[in-house]
Amino acid sequence: MAIHEETLKRWRLLLGGDQADGTGVALDPTEAQIDKALSALYDFEIRGKFEYSPERAGGSGASQPNVARWLGDIRTYFPASVVQVMQQDALQKPELQKKLLFEPEILEQATPDVHLVATLMELGKLIPSKTRDTARRVVQQVVDELLEKLAQNTIQSISGALNRGVRNRRPRLSEMDWPSTIRKNLKHYQPTYQTIIPEDLIGFGRKTRRSLKDVVLCLDQSGSMGSSVVYSGIFGSVMASIPAIKTQMIVFDTEVVDLTEDLRDPVDLLFGVQLGGGTDINRALGYCQQVIQKPNDTILVLITDLYEGGNLAQMRLRVQEIVASGVQLICLLALNDEGAPYYDHGNAKFLGDLGIPVFACTPDMFPEVMAAAINKQDLKQWAGDREIALKG
Repeated sequence: MAIHEETLKRWRLLLGGDQADGTGVALDPTEAQIDKALSALYDFEIRGKFEYSPERAGGSGASQPNVARWLGDIRTYFPASVVQVMQQDALQKPELQKKLLFEPEILEQATPDVHLVATLMELGKLIPSKTRDTARRVVQQVVDELLEKLAQNTIQSISGALNRGVRNRRPRLSEMDWPSTIRKNLKHYQPTYQTIIPEDLIGFGRKTRRSLKDVVLCLDQSGSMGSSVVYSGIFGSVMASIPAIKTQMIVFDTEVVDLTEDLRDPVDLLFGVQLGGGTDINRALGYCQQVIQKPNDTILVLITDLYEGGNLAQMRLRVQEIVASGVQLICLLALNDEGAPYYDHGNAKFLGDLGIPVFACTPDMFPEVMAAAINKQDLKQWAGDREIALKG
């Protein structure tokens, strides 16, 4: 009989009581607290919000959220293996995830990835001081992993494009571009000696203190652009380390913030971003017009879903002015691995009709995009050759 009652109690806790309970089993005070702890998490979708107040004896009033108390109680009532499962289940619920990430212990257990960093950026200044150091360590870990994955290819692609753009016809030995020199002199091949007479020498451009290209990353920091913001910050920091490129980072929602000084430390840069809010592309482009000093040698990468919350007519006029000034403008609807993005089709078509390439870009492809832009290739043709769908 005791075994049967214990089984019924387990079913009662599983079913959650109320209309789902057909067991007729009464719970003692401790079991009732366990039931509340389970219901707080697994009835979350039914209520649409997190409610947990174990002290409440009855009544119909809504309880106040108390994540810290819930975390403490589940550690009391359940073994560590079950606690870990419940915490991971809670982190799968976006609304509840943000509350849980305020707790250092939960944040340390969360899987560090781009999406977690985007969530922390969205929380921003709301993160309590007790969790801020943990949040910074998580962001640092993700940044380090992305830098290891992306930095080398980015530097090689962009540096190679810059070197190809500045040919040196009287190179020193250390400046020789051997593949290009060999191709250029194949007609001078001497069969007898089985060698090439290099009449025309081709070398890479000599290093210079001045920038050969200016790159302005203009980044939409509205909530929908979270992972794109993370990758943009990484690439901005990497490009800022290349002496021949002057890189500027501009982020915007309804306000515009210049984060160029933070490019030296991508973690500081990402903590300087505040995801959320509206979108004023017009205002951001106006700021970009002010900071662009060499239009013919400037690449402006506008990263946005093109949903304009500001002055649409003025925004389109600014785009026309920027293109007419000689700036090479590229619009990336997303910079992530998340597939087809949502975007404003009308504005995408407007930009496309002006000859501006508009497409979504994966992080692995971004270095090639920048290399092609530096070499002033036809990016529409470049995208078509790689079966990248242009929008607009």
